[in-house]
Amino acid sequence: MERIFIDSLKEKVGERVLIKCSVAVRRDQGKMVFFEFRDLSGSVQGVVLPKETEVISVAKELRVQSAVVVEGIVNKRPDKNINANVQNGDIELEIKNIEILSLADVLPFKLDAELNLDTYLDHLPLTLRGERARAIFKVQAEIMRAYRAFLVGQRFTEFQAPKLIGDDAEGSGEVFEVKYLYDKVAHLATSPQLYKQIMVGVFERVFTTGNVFRAEKHSTSRHVNEYTSIDAEMGFIKDHTDIMTMETELIRTICEHLSSTCPKEFALLGADIPIVPTNIPHLKLREAQELIFKETGKDVRTEPDLEPEDERWLCEWSKRTEDSDFIFITHYPVSKRPFYTYEDENDPGFTKSFDLLFRGIEITTGGQRRHDYDNLVAGMKMKGLDPEKFSFYLQAFKCGMPPHGGWGMGLERLTARMLNVANVKEATLFPRDINRIDTLLSTPDEQK
Repeated sequence: MERIFIDSLKEKVGERVLIKCSVAVRRDQGKMVFFEFRDLSGSVQGVVLPKETEVISVAKELRVQSAVVVEGIVNKRPDKNINANVQNGDIELEIKNIEILSLADVLPFKLDAELNLDTYLDHLPLTLRGERARAIFKVQAEIMRAYRAFLVGQRFTEFQAPKLIGDDAEGSGEVFEVKYLYDKVAHLATSPQLYKQIMVGVFERVFTTGNVFRAEKHSTSRHVNEYTSIDAEMGFIKDHTDIMTMETELIRTICEHLSSTCPKEFALLGADIPIVPTNIPHLKLREAQELIFKETGKDVRTEPDLEPEDERWLCEWSKRTEDSDFIFITHYPVSKRPFYTYEDENDPGFTKSFDLLFRGIEITTGGQRRHDYDNLVAGMKMKGLDPEKFSFYLQAFKCGMPPHGGWGMGLERLTARMLNVANVKEATLFPRDINRIDTLLSTPDEQK
């Protein structure tokens, strides 16, 4: 008998079927055994009746998460037993045979129990099977699906950026070193930025998705040392506002896609899918700082960047006054942006760059890039960088490069904010941070 997926069972009422699935729930009730079975398409209730004595003996061996092959007859439930609020709530599988493919051990905790974060992360091979975790990463998968579809629809070409690079691409110094061939030292990429710009000269509009690495000793709810950067770059722009317009359309498309594909997941997490305005509000950094001072009395007007509490306040202000969960902050100082960032010729000392803030946190950094060779080399020297170390990259600019710009976005942060998950590590499949690579890096005694 051929396998059928659980979401197709309604089409087989009265027929004998075969499903391959895991045991989500087992419940003994008198002489009967009830199950909830789950496969990639959904779940269904099954029941072993007392007359099936051989099947009953197998059923009583089963534990939650066991992998099984089940044969049974699809029956309509009596009207009084119909549950319209769940998938397949109007049918039931009358089990005729169970084959155990893998018998699970007793789980150390219920999958959807509330656990502290370290316990949750220590047991990810198990906790990821819980309903809440599956909802988070279903949403994350759909974000990526919508991201790719939108950019391809806007004539962007996807490429794969290298993760092993020669020198630190942005001169940040916060990089992981890797022993390479011929006694050379390589680095794990902190960003695909330089490769995105090179590829603008090839395809004009490009995007790339993949992991990047930051050797920063952060221990916060918003940082990890490896995350998924979803980046885009486009040529022949007027200025940074073209990038902001494109990203606004991208965010709106993602939210519309999530509305149609993930309403159950958002409901489970108690989160609302944001409505993206036609024009996301925007302020220059100095305007934002002046607003904070005027409204709160906190004086950050001489600071070159925003603190996390400033980002939270600006998002609350945007939601309260502009009915937007998002706000662009533009024109960060030249001193705070990388060498390739374009200085605003009408606002010297400040850049045509932006951060996109969403529900209290920065999720995107972007802007216009320097495209003139001499200007780019001057930017490097201003930052104390040696242009000779960037000779490979600079080739693209010697041979003509259009005005261009783009953004880098953190997938895990975006997912966490979409679902109001407090710690980005819960929206990171296998988080690497200052204390952990899968398991903790040190024991409690070693941490003292």
